[in-house]
Amino acid sequence: MSPNYMRSFSEGCLRPPTVIGQFHTLFFGSVRMFFLGVLGFAVYGNEALHFSCDPDKREVNLFCYNQFRPITPQVFWALQLVIVLVPGAFFHLYAACKNIKQEDILQNSFYTGFYIFSVFLRIILEAVAFWLQIQLFGFKVNAIYMCDVGALEKKFNVTRCMVPEHLEKTIFLIAMYTFTVITVILCVAEIFEISCRRLGILKNQ
Repeated sequence: MSPNYMRSFSEGCLRPPTVIGQFHTLFFGSVRMFFLGVLGFAVYGNEALHFSCDPDKREVNLFCYNQFRPITPQVFWALQLVIVLVPGAFFHLYAACKNIKQEDILQNSFYTGFYIFSVFLRIILEAVAFWLQIQLFGFKVNAIYMCDVGALEKKFNVTRCMVPEHLEKTIFLIAMYTFTVITVILCVAEIFEISCRRLGILKNQ
């Protein structure tokens, strides 16, 4: 791919054709990624080291932590961010290959429909991620986790494990749910903005 295509692609990703889309890019790219990258590491970075069970043995701690965290929240949210970016990135790659200017997207019915479809996909992916997050992490992190260690062939079947910084993790969970809801609202608002522009209620950029 030529440098011109790459430049058009990057400009399209950073400056979508709608005002709300541009705000979504700023919110998504700056606030959400900063929150996950910096604060997420501070909250979850040492969780495995401080996760301890009774009896406090490495074998038991590791087994129970893997049961407690089938996937670490940082990995899940990073995958969510990447996957949600895919529909928009695919559209802007198509626009770059076709040499479509951002200001022309809302002037053509096919391009507009294609762009709206990519926004709908973002909404669906965010909704699926929201549901998966509930299934994996719930809405609250308890201080005590009851671990089933029967598979280790111990004399006991259930042991108590201490979850470090459970209150901070609960706050972080709620924040990530909130980010997902805000992103969905912005996507819906972007579709509304596009509809208003197509109907002439709002002037095109």
